[in-house]
Amino acid sequence: MIQVKTRPHLATLVLLTAFSTLSLNMFLPSLANIAIDLDADYATVSLSFAGYLAVTAIIQLVVGPLSDRIGRRPVLLVALASFSIASVACSLAQDIWTFLTFRMLQGSIISGYALSLAIVRDTTSERKAVGLIGYISMAMAIAPMLGPTLGGMLDTAFGWRANFYFYAVSGLLLLLLCWIDLDETKPAQPKQTGASPESVRTLVREPLFWAYSLCSAFSTGAFYIFLTGAPLVAKSEFGVTTAQLGFYIGTITAGFMLGGFLSGRFAPRFEPTTVMLAGRLVACTGLGVGLATMSAGYLTPIIFFGSTIFVGLGNGITMPSSNASAMSVRSNLAGSAAGLNGALVVAGGAVLTTLTGLILPPGGDGLVLHILMLAASGAGLASVLWAIRLQSQ
Repeated sequence: MIQVKTRPHLATLVLLTAFSTLSLNMFLPSLANIAIDLDADYATVSLSFAGYLAVTAIIQLVVGPLSDRIGRRPVLLVALASFSIASVACSLAQDIWTFLTFRMLQGSIISGYALSLAIVRDTTSERKAVGLIGYISMAMAIAPMLGPTLGGMLDTAFGWRANFYFYAVSGLLLLLLCWIDLDETKPAQPKQTGASPESVRTLVREPLFWAYSLCSAFSTGAFYIFLTGAPLVAKSEFGVTTAQLGFYIGTITAGFMLGGFLSGRFAPRFEPTTVMLAGRLVACTGLGVGLATMSAGYLTPIIFFGSTIFVGLGNGITMPSSNASAMSVRSNLAGSAAGLNGALVVAGGAVLTTLTGLILPPGGDGLVLHILMLAASGAGLASVLWAIRLQSQ
């Protein structure tokens, strides 16, 4: 453990994590208006969302190892400055390609998420890190719920560019907060043992790292599968209204928030793999019971969405432990592990959402969607069992 001049407050790390998520979806209600104002088709404008996801995966692969080499603080401060400058450029853009270029540069804000996890691991033990990450994870659930609402209000009142003014000002405030509150937390070590390419390759060759990271990826993948197919199933099979759909989709997020709270409250008392296993069993059991009930002829919105709540609950319990454990395999490479883990989660989500779109029937099928979610959650369970076996060896 290193001594730091100023231990970052939990609120600082929560804000960094929340804003990393907020930057993804807050402006989504403005896509149509952006297309009109910049004289572009909607498909091109939508690259500001899909392309942004791909860029954030790449950025996490870079900032993690870089923070292990030169430190968390300089990487994070540069990332926040880059985000603020890119936000200003987006707000002033007069054509779609200028807008998309700087929108991709906004992806630097994802450093706030990856490095917040690394900072937690730098400054606490593995078990305590699980608890703190559990509370931080709650911010990841709240931000996507509030973001589009706030963005829509800003667009209605001031136009789509107001979203990017908000991004720019918020980025500068976060930069100031981190400048004051965040000292360097990277563990001190001789220069020759830093995060060299060879060290990163050593991390990648660790089976235990892959067991933990695959658990995170498959757990999150079940949620992405839900987001891809739930709107189609809700409309075609249940005929719910838009308002009802919003409520039903929100239930899985509420489950994640509860799981994050439980993890923050109780996880430090147990082995991380025990908590991970508990979360995976919650998700698989909830989905399994729901699938059996619907197969028996009770296919209703309450049964369908009631069982998917357990995916959110299980993920909230599992992921703080799987993330903290991935960063603990090689504690001197916590930044690299956080970046690689985050990139794997994003890439896995992209693959699973694509597969869901290909497999799910055009008319929607609640049973098929449940099977896909159960398969992803089961793969996460298998990853935990793999980790337990590796530890026993």
